[in-house]
Amino acid sequence: MTLAPFADLPSQYLALPNATFTPSTTAVGDNVFATAAVGLLPLVAFFVLMGAFKVKTHWCAIISFALSVLIAVLAFGMPVGMTIMSGTQGLALGFVPIIYIIIAAVWLYNLTETSGRSQDLKAVFNTIGKGDQRAQALIVAFSFCGLMEGLAGFGAPVAITGAMLVALGLPPLKAAIATIVGNAINVGFGAMAIPTTTAGKLGGVEPTLVAQNMGHLSWIIASFVPVVLLFILDGTRGIKQLWPLALVSGAATAAGHFFTPAVSYELTAVVASLLGLAACYLFLLVWTPHTPEEYRTEVAAADKPNGERVVLALLPYVLVVTIIAVTKLSKPLAAALSATDIKIQWPGVYGSLLNAQGEPASSAVYNLQILSNPGTWIFVTGVIVAVVYGLRSSGGRFQTSVGEMFAVLPKTVYNLRLAILTISMVMALAYVMNFSGQTTSIGAALATTGAAFGFLSPILGWIGTAVAGSATSAGALFANLQATAAAGAGLDPQILLAANTVGGGLGKIVSPQNLAIAATAVNAPGTDAEILKKAAPYSIGLLLVLCTLVFIASQGWLGSYMPV
Repeated sequence: MTLAPFADLPSQYLALPNATFTPSTTAVGDNVFATAAVGLLPLVAFFVLMGAFKVKTHWCAIISFALSVLIAVLAFGMPVGMTIMSGTQGLALGFVPIIYIIIAAVWLYNLTETSGRSQDLKAVFNTIGKGDQRAQALIVAFSFCGLMEGLAGFGAPVAITGAMLVALGLPPLKAAIATIVGNAINVGFGAMAIPTTTAGKLGGVEPTLVAQNMGHLSWIIASFVPVVLLFILDGTRGIKQLWPLALVSGAATAAGHFFTPAVSYELTAVVASLLGLAACYLFLLVWTPHTPEEYRTEVAAADKPNGERVVLALLPYVLVVTIIAVTKLSKPLAAALSATDIKIQWPGVYGSLLNAQGEPASSAVYNLQILSNPGTWIFVTGVIVAVVYGLRSSGGRFQTSVGEMFAVLPKTVYNLRLAILTISMVMALAYVMNFSGQTTSIGAALATTGAAFGFLSPILGWIGTAVAGSATSAGALFANLQATAAAGAGLDPQILLAANTVGGGLGKIVSPQNLAIAATAVNAPGTDAEILKKAAPYSIGLLLVLCTLVFIASQGWLGSYMPV
């Protein structure tokens, strides 16, 4: 379905220009490097305001957006009306699907927290971990956090998992570090792979192809992250005593990262984490770790959940995976749902924004997903869970009502208000920079590094997320740049977009916003700097591994074994 809104309205009411515009990489001084330097200013302003002046993220996004508009008009010659409308298309993409999915996923988790069912989740993990605190922490920090990341993302998994690890008895700082390191490799596939979708759409590559390349890189890192977590939890002793469990967890999760993107990339983190969780559970049925006395835990008999409570505690996560898997894996159903999408030729941009060949830019068509949007089905899951939790109290232990469960939704939206503002403004910033040619000019300058850009590519995503706190925002800022640089350097844009997104996840380890969330979650406010000092080496080490893998893949040295 295609919709060209406002087509019959006089242009003076919309203040939209009739002139066409083609972005140029030499708009400033007829020089690519001068143009890139000017085009980089909104990003520099964003990072400096946040990093040096500690300005709130949403204000950084608003100020940088305003600066990008001025540069687009005054330096790149983009018509004013087209510039403003480019920003509104970014806002639209920010709200649907990105914010739409975030609200639905966070609401789904909040239902378990508000109802009290999250306590039974903790008891389930204790049973699975055979009373070994380190085994439980490994499963929670890696598999459960990954599951939460796949469903919600945007800080919620860190907050939830950090609090759970403290509840399991871990020291606050250790809980915070284990959480943010364990979370990192799944960030690129977080919130139903929104960072991947964003990178693909803005980079001009099918998101599925980006996801497959990501999986062919991330599985290697995912396979040894559990060993890193054991070192964080109990040093070399933890590795010596629990390495078989880490091996099983890493192998199962790695398999999920490698194979799932080709089937349903939105579910990669969810499926991989569930595989890791299932593998650990089955392995611990036949293997018992040697547990030092200080790491032994137990649940009182009165707090152990019965079969019904276990089912209801797991209901939201099992149900959402099942529903989304059905909507994605059934090709006739997927096609029918996609048929409800509305393709909107964005007013004031489509037909006026031209590519280098003088043709209307296809990026000026906004795809409004309705039934094909994962957020819709997460909302459906939330409705079902809200009704079930409201009607079933498990013998009066979890007293609530359907009305109370639905009241959680507006509270969730209110609590996410600043995140909503930040994401929407970052998307508006990204679209103005992309459509005006600011991002393209930066990519053109970076492309002069040639093959070396293959190694440097993940660092852009790492920096973007480290500063902005979101792999989605990093993709919005740098996806088009990565694609442009790839074209200029003769590299595969699919690999570089994958590198940007996976690298963004590793950058979240040192993100100030993430550190603050972790410190708050473990009830240790003000320890951000200490957490950063201990977590940064893991982030940098994993980044260097990724840079090496991307460089190898970008050169094609491993043939078809790594890249798609």
